[in-house]
Amino acid sequence: MVGNNPSIFQGEGYDFIELREYMAGDDIRHIDWNITAKMQKPFIKIFREERELNVVIATVLNGSVHFGSKKFKQETIAEISALLSFSTLKNGDLLSSYIFTDKMISNSKPSKKLNQIQKYVSEILDFNAINQKVDFKVIADTLYKRLRRKSLILVIGDFFEIPDLKLLAKKHEVVAVIVRDILEEKPPEMGFASLVDPESGAVLEGDFNSSSVEAYAKKVVAHDHELYNTFRKHQIRFAKIYTHSVASVELRRLFEGR
Repeated sequence: MVGNNPSIFQGEGYDFIELREYMAGDDIRHIDWNITAKMQKPFIKIFREERELNVVIATVLNGSVHFGSKKFKQETIAEISALLSFSTLKNGDLLSSYIFTDKMISNSKPSKKLNQIQKYVSEILDFNAINQKVDFKVIADTLYKRLRRKSLILVIGDFFEIPDLKLLAKKHEVVAVIVRDILEEKPPEMGFASLVDPESGAVLEGDFNSSSVEAYAKKVVAHDHELYNTFRKHQIRFAKIYTHSVASVELRRLFEGR
């Protein structure tokens, strides 16, 4: 649950909170003339409005989500999307959803209908991610142009590429949910083996001994360090959820630390 989104607005028809002294730029229509007359200086009324939040869930389904030791990352992404979607509607907010690769695959208009969640989750689970690539510029540009109203955007993917979401984060609140499998970060020694890249289809053959596995793990750590720094720089909150972890617990930690 994101919360009831209380925010401060100055206008009629909302719950009254307090009075404060008039400041340059305040709307003169909100001046309380009775208090102004008593205090001999202008005071205005402050109101609170319970805003209806516009929540946008964008899932990134490139080839690398077709991987998992316990279950596929694609399944975990579907689970996370379902949890966030149901929480949004339970909270009385508007929900819209997108599926991206290197292009927009599908999208739904803002709605409060429960049946759109089932459709969205089914689309994620049924999507063939093999040989699909990701283009975060397309994702950022599409959402920037389409979303006119300030929104909470939740981008879900494995983020093995560093996204540039700087402009999007200036206009909206952006949260990144990184979905990983533990074997991607700490692979076992496999000896001589053949691996297939699920995005390009390229086959990598070699001796996956302790030194090569350790070198790979260090590269992943370096990548994630750069990824986290990029998110922090652009004021994007983020959380990492593994395929073996309990998604609801991790999401609760993310939003309680809001």
